[in-house]
Amino acid sequence: MRLLVSWLRDFVDVTASVEEIAEGLALRGFEVASVEPAPDGVRAPWLTTPAAQTSNLPDGVIDFEITANRPDCLSVLGLAREVATLYDVPLMLPSTAAGANIVLKSIPTGQSDRVKVSIEDADLCPRYAAAVADLTLQSSPAWLAGRLQAAGVRPITAIVDITNYVLLELGHPMHAFDLAKLAGSEIRVRRAKPGEVVTTLDGVARKLEPDMLVIADATRAQAVAGVMGGAASEVSPATKSVVLESAYFKPASVRRTSKRLALKTEASSRFERGADINAPVVALERALALMEQIEGGRGSGPIVDCYPIVREGRHLQLRRARLALLLGARVADGDVERILRGLGLAVSPAADGWHVVAPTYRVDLLREADLIEEVGRHYGFDKLEPTFPVQTAPAPAPDPRIPR
Repeated sequence: MRLLVSWLRDFVDVTASVEEIAEGLALRGFEVASVEPAPDGVRAPWLTTPAAQTSNLPDGVIDFEITANRPDCLSVLGLAREVATLYDVPLMLPSTAAGANIVLKSIPTGQSDRVKVSIEDADLCPRYAAAVADLTLQSSPAWLAGRLQAAGVRPITAIVDITNYVLLELGHPMHAFDLAKLAGSEIRVRRAKPGEVVTTLDGVARKLEPDMLVIADATRAQAVAGVMGGAASEVSPATKSVVLESAYFKPASVRRTSKRLALKTEASSRFERGADINAPVVALERALALMEQIEGGRGSGPIVDCYPIVREGRHLQLRRARLALLLGARVADGDVERILRGLGLAVSPAADGWHVVAPTYRVDLLREADLIEEVGRHYGFDKLEPTFPVQTAPAPAPDPRIPR
């Protein structure tokens, strides 16, 4: 994950140098592969923090090796949460509305008269959200194209660049279909039919298997769900309206399909690790706001959100005594709560510690030991005093057969 520090400063008001940020995150468990100078022309036209408004602040690109258990950190937002906790500053979320100060604007959800969405396999796709947007295709502004290039992504067209931008910023994959190329103006999330073939965006005709999930229109498959879109509904310079897809697909299904098709993409690498099931609508709102900001399009109608069973975060208990035992140190209650809340966890007092709700984007937090690790990372493993084991192993009994 290539992190552009000036992009990070849209989320956190810190004046630390690029090297200080890299070192701070390295001490909290993130492997830093490299630190590079930033290219020119990558600052956004809006500057949301006092730190970002200081023109002489250092900029650079930090390349992180993100482990498989932290898909939330395959995004600027995920790493910004870590930096906000590191420096104990508020996290400022990106805007879902046009304007300099990027304030939240709620877009209603409901049925659309321009596209019909149905989920035929809720096991492999528990949530699918979509919105129709009318656009005038144009090149992306220099700041957006520059940020994509700094992250290692090639700019293509405004609408494709916006979906890639949201992918990098929020960590949630999206896809754009040409509405005019969808038969019946319909989206069906279903399993592939026997012998069904779809030509993906890379121009390869791929034979699908019946257990693979596809995004289809009224007549045929148009995309391999969570992996890659299809050439038949690809956005082109003649496109007037698009259907923006933002969904959640079962990780095991995406992993299996990607492996069988020998097709690895930025989207599949995130879905197979575990995306946030509660992010699709936020990602759609952000994309629609960016379209409005760069004057390349506007939303048309409400967001259609198919979410049959709403999922909540995992409830966990953190015991004060267990925390001290595993860390070998007593961490003040205030520090424990500050760290966990800074990472986005809901914390409330309990008789012997805390009741904690892990957000749905933290798929790695499964048990009490995981919470203790989070506290240890941000308390600082380097602060823990080395100690001898409380009990040494007994000496082995002498063997009488060995002469002395």
